[in-house]
Amino acid sequence: MHTLYPAIKPYASDQLQVDSIHQIYIEECGSPDGIPVLFLHGGPGLGCSEKCRRFFDPEKYRIILFDQRGCGRSTPHGEIEANSTQDLIDDIEKIRSHLKVDKWMLFGGSWGSTLALLYAQAHPMQVKAMILRGIFLSRQQDLDWLYTDQGAARIFPDHWQHFQEIIPENERSDMLTAYHKRLIGDDELARMNAAKHWSLWEGRNCTLKPCPELEERCSEPHSALAISRIEAHFFMNDSFIKPNQIIDNMRFVDQIPGVIVHGRYDMICPLDNAQALSEHWTESELFIVREAGHSSSEPGIVDALILATDKFARKFSSDTA
Repeated sequence: MHTLYPAIKPYASDQLQVDSIHQIYIEECGSPDGIPVLFLHGGPGLGCSEKCRRFFDPEKYRIILFDQRGCGRSTPHGEIEANSTQDLIDDIEKIRSHLKVDKWMLFGGSWGSTLALLYAQAHPMQVKAMILRGIFLSRQQDLDWLYTDQGAARIFPDHWQHFQEIIPENERSDMLTAYHKRLIGDDELARMNAAKHWSLWEGRNCTLKPCPELEERCSEPHSALAISRIEAHFFMNDSFIKPNQIIDNMRFVDQIPGVIVHGRYDMICPLDNAQALSEHWTESELFIVREAGHSSSEPGIVDALILATDKFARKFSSDTA
């Protein structure tokens, strides 16, 4: 089974001013002359970690990572003003221009898969291939699965009970609105309490087997605030896209080669997301990982993703040889 490549450090990093409010953190790793690949993290609001660099052969890839608006090392932290899906798509184009990349691969998981698909649909000529994990199509049914009592709550009733314990009973019929109100409110204690509960609800459902390390990361106040505020902001606004927009626009990217990796027991983004995408993407391969949930750190998911990046490394290296 394939494992992550050894830890590496960036050979370059930068803070790119993308508008009057936001500075975006960018880093490059691996080979400056390698195949350009852009890592798109999840959330929205999660940010990148050092493990994100390790899905790629550093001798073959020019690995480009960035923290999306309001999270990670981008500033201002947790900012939701001027933070929409179109803003993020525009940021990606600014990064591509700034780094003088002609065409690149996209590698994204969860919300990162959403953003990769939306960017590719807007700029198909700039995309060589896509490797996408834990597909999130951001349909109403996908939000209902995670934030009402008729989806993941029925699989994890104990975690759901913890999620809703800070919300008065008369507000529990609309948990997304109730949390959003607290996460953007002026009461700092209520805001941080909501942030921790929101992040733990997702973190506890991410893996097939319990993962204390992931739960600890979700509980960390700094990252929990960005994840919860930005996710609630996006989801209250339907991710700033039209209903079923991604599937409706797959004709624009149908001929881009791609690999879809999805855990059979993904409780954050159910498998029907990946199945629907696969059915509308002719040049894609779907790999269902039998013993995995949603997290990119699960062994079966790592194995499938490394197989995919190695495959495209061989393909694009031979194309330019």
